[in-house]
Amino acid sequence: MSAAAFEVPAHDEAHAPPEARGLARDEVRMLVSGPGRLDHLRVRDLDRVLHPGDLLVVNTSATLPAAIPLEDGRLLHVSAGLDDGDWVVEVRRRDGAGPASSRAGAVLSLSGGLRLHVRGPHPAGQDRLWRATPEPATDRVAYLFEHGRPISYAYVEGEWPLEDRQNVYASVPGSAEMPSAGRPLSERLLVRLMAAGVVLAPVVLHTGVSSQETFEPPQPEPYVVPAATARLVESTHEAGRRVVGVGTTAVRALESVADPHGRVHAAAGWTSLVLGPERPARTVDGVLTGLHEAEASHLDLLRAVAGERLVAAAYEAVTRGSRSYLWHEFGDTMLFLP
Repeated sequence: MSAAAFEVPAHDEAHAPPEARGLARDEVRMLVSGPGRLDHLRVRDLDRVLHPGDLLVVNTSATLPAAIPLEDGRLLHVSAGLDDGDWVVEVRRRDGAGPASSRAGAVLSLSGGLRLHVRGPHPAGQDRLWRATPEPATDRVAYLFEHGRPISYAYVEGEWPLEDRQNVYASVPGSAEMPSAGRPLSERLLVRLMAAGVVLAPVVLHTGVSSQETFEPPQPEPYVVPAATARLVESTHEAGRRVVGVGTTAVRALESVADPHGRVHAAAGWTSLVLGPERPARTVDGVLTGLHEAEASHLDLLRAVAGERLVAAAYEAVTRGSRSYLWHEFGDTMLFLP
């Protein structure tokens, strides 16, 4: 079965946080996919799956309240802030069900008297995300915390506060949407992992809006790989242990600083890296991830880490098996250990 040949069953979408379903963060399901194994566990079992000396790399980017109502009734999703002060934005329809058209030269009026002057598509060649200049010049993070609300899509029922869209270790505000693979990692589980000898290390990669992922490559995103994390990756491999990224964001950050031999170095900047058949993973040995739709570019990244066979077997198990796995940011997880 091709890893892309499936559909998300409508009844298997996670419509609310697991806490609203009577579960703790770390009690969501976790399918462990490795050579000769497909184990149906819970995320709370992660300390029994990883080994002493393994390195778990987490993305400490924190979620912003990145949805802003426009004065004309439409909704604006603020995807990123650029180094020159411009914003990358997506205009949504009044019903919030999809992107609305925009054009270079348009002026968007926001609450608080802020106006955004649309400059053109960003990146070029598409018509979903737009580069816009705020007038007056405005700090994006401060403005969103004052005027914004969390981005939410139609499959989520009810309003959930920003706290429900944060990972417990989130500390650097910047993501338009939650780097959700880390949401099931609770404080108690992190303590158990450390007590079991699993090492944790941070990176930062600020995610943009996910709504633009249909058959499109990831957009450029800012990242930071600290020197201490780079040293830990090197020492982990020297000891013969595994480097496991929590989410595609952590994988993308680490692979962006990996040389052809898999050695990593500290760096910060913007990454346009796309992992796939032409660029397999060089330094990451495993990945903890949510469940992604067939058209999402994240599946190419998973194949680059785990291979087509393991990814296809995992999606076969969660879409055609008897167990009902839940999708999206409040849903269940997979752990690929090739």
